[in-house]
Amino acid sequence: MIGNRNTTAVPRAPRSPRGTSAPMTYALIAVCCLIFVVGPASGFNPSYGTGEALAAAQRAYFRRWGVVPADLFDGPVREVLTPATALFIHGSWVHLLGNMLFLFVFGAMTEERMGRVQFTLFYLGCGYLALLGYAAANATSQQSLVGASGAISAVLGAFLYLFPSARVTSLLPFLFFLPLRFPAWVVLPFWAALQWVALDQAPSGPGVAYLAHLVGFGLGFGYAWVRYGRTTRVRTAPAPAPEGENQP
Repeated sequence: MIGNRNTTAVPRAPRSPRGTSAPMTYALIAVCCLIFVVGPASGFNPSYGTGEALAAAQRAYFRRWGVVPADLFDGPVREVLTPATALFIHGSWVHLLGNMLFLFVFGAMTEERMGRVQFTLFYLGCGYLALLGYAAANATSQQSLVGASGAISAVLGAFLYLFPSARVTSLLPFLFFLPLRFPAWVVLPFWAALQWVALDQAPSGPGVAYLAHLVGFGLGFGYAWVRYGRTTRVRTAPAPAPEGENQP
């Protein structure tokens, strides 16, 4: 999951140099939300029961559609699809809303720059590889891994390369959560550094997959660097925050 723990930068949509048209970003958000609502984690579907029955249904659901590293490398062939299906499964409302916030903020401009088809393939491909990288580093783990964090981290990496000057409103706890605007080249490397620190301090067992974040971020930045080169980076002029701007 992105932005749920050890993350002090909460984003707000930066200023786009053009009118935003990002149907695939919004479609991905809609699909993730729909799958979550009808699944057992939301608690909205009565067919999964309550109490222990619901908890058992959630465990089975995450194991079926999420990435279980031990099964991925030493299980049925169908397990090779789980890094793709896991991108659309989330474990809680906080997990879902945190990820979708970041996708909404950074996905639209990235999609507009890449184009719909390329952005979709980029999102799915980098997300798959990010979860695969996490699974390879934890090959004996029996814990289920779900969430779009790896793919969204790739979007952040590509955004950093394509729009380094775009300003992002961030909330910093040590400054009493005052909304401050910083360019992407400050906010996103700071976010990546937090993931690295958290990875080193994270306990074993279930939790936030910081390694998937870092793998996705690196893949996204590297892809944008190779694909677009230095001559196609988009520079956005800093714009003053409108009156009343706040966190979405």
